[in-house]
Amino acid sequence: MQQDLTSGPITRKLLGMAGFIGVGLVFQTAYFLVDLYFVASQGATAIAGVGLAGNVFFLAMAASQMVAVGGLSLIARSIGAKAFGDAERTYDQALWLSLLLAVVILVLGYGGSRAALSLIAADQATVDAGATYLAGFLPAVAIMFPSGVMVSALRAAGVVRAPMMIQMGTVMLNVVLAPMLVAGWLTGAPLGVFGAGLASSISALAGLIATIILFPRVQTIIKAPVALVRIDPAIWRRIVGIGLPSAGEFLLMFLTAGIVYSVIRHFGSEAQAGYGVGSRVMQAVFLPAMAVAFAVAPVAGQNFGAGRGDRVRRTVRDAAVISSGLMVVLTLLCQLRPEILVHPFAPDAEVVRIASTFLRIISLNFIATGLIFICSGTFQALGDTRPALIASASRLVTFGVPALWLSTQPWARLEHIWFASAASVAIHAVIALLFLRRELGRKLAGLTPPAQPEAAPA
Repeated sequence: MQQDLTSGPITRKLLGMAGFIGVGLVFQTAYFLVDLYFVASQGATAIAGVGLAGNVFFLAMAASQMVAVGGLSLIARSIGAKAFGDAERTYDQALWLSLLLAVVILVLGYGGSRAALSLIAADQATVDAGATYLAGFLPAVAIMFPSGVMVSALRAAGVVRAPMMIQMGTVMLNVVLAPMLVAGWLTGAPLGVFGAGLASSISALAGLIATIILFPRVQTIIKAPVALVRIDPAIWRRIVGIGLPSAGEFLLMFLTAGIVYSVIRHFGSEAQAGYGVGSRVMQAVFLPAMAVAFAVAPVAGQNFGAGRGDRVRRTVRDAAVISSGLMVVLTLLCQLRPEILVHPFAPDAEVVRIASTFLRIISLNFIATGLIFICSGTFQALGDTRPALIASASRLVTFGVPALWLSTQPWARLEHIWFASAASVAIHAVIALLFLRRELGRKLAGLTPPAQPEAAPA
């Protein structure tokens, strides 16, 4: 049920929310890993194609996060200020915006995905595999838009258990459907990589329906999960103003991944497959720290709206300590036995070697990555995500330029590109932390509780 995050022990609030958010993120990430697991039997080309298609998912996530982050920030601060009518109005407009963007992403995805994949794929077979997968997976991407707004609104209200349970159910459904559709278990009609994408889309639709049903039962602030009221351009501008820099962050992740695929294409499809597997496993490894960072936004956001600057600072401090501790453990795991993480998704020995080497090197920046996540969550809570975008953009210079240069050198190896990436993340973290120190000083100076809050809805 919904929670008041402006009182009680902050560490307990963070850990309580992060636990449920983390489980939900595990199951959300499992969508792609399940597909990757069953596609692995189709060979390295299929793995590389699905990995490339996953970067289109990053592009869609950019647009999705623009609405979800902007909505969460405004809703959480409204709840903290007890302005419940503002919270509901923001949610209604965010949902409208998400549906519009879902239609746009379907049109662009089906119309231009093959051309986009051909720019970075190692060969035509990889392009074909990626486009075929996306043909089945794009509906799941579109469904992510309204689902993301609903989950963000629930998270802003302190509701995390219900979304986690829904994620768990949809991934279990995907686990059942994927082998049936990919390999033709029971059906006798194998659909290959298209079946993997289709299984995710069917599961995502089931999750959306479940979220709509449960939405009014787990919180009382927003009365209707789907109430398409008249469009309010002023609220749209506020949502986009906060969320657009976060969208830019995901777009930069898309561009960075595209740079990697481009500069390693001459190493062959095994290199692209190894990077695809390694990067997806890395994202799964990041989930505990991401869960803590995702908890920062509603906890700090409600307290910022309530005028509790002291609790905002303690939220950031406690989250940074928790995240760093988790990342130390995960770094050790990737240093000692990375192959056990990648082997289930890459039966080919060369792909396993490349993915394991990638994880061993890139794990050197895990602690820095965790701190970047905490900074990003705090910027969302404060209602200004531009510093996160600026810090992320630094990687285009600190990684993009060296990586492109390395791709022209005959002596360069894959390991050199991975080390360049790790170094650029460390620089990214320093920039983000400097921005965080400045923003906390500016935003929390003279912060006081708002006067005459609304009564809480029954």
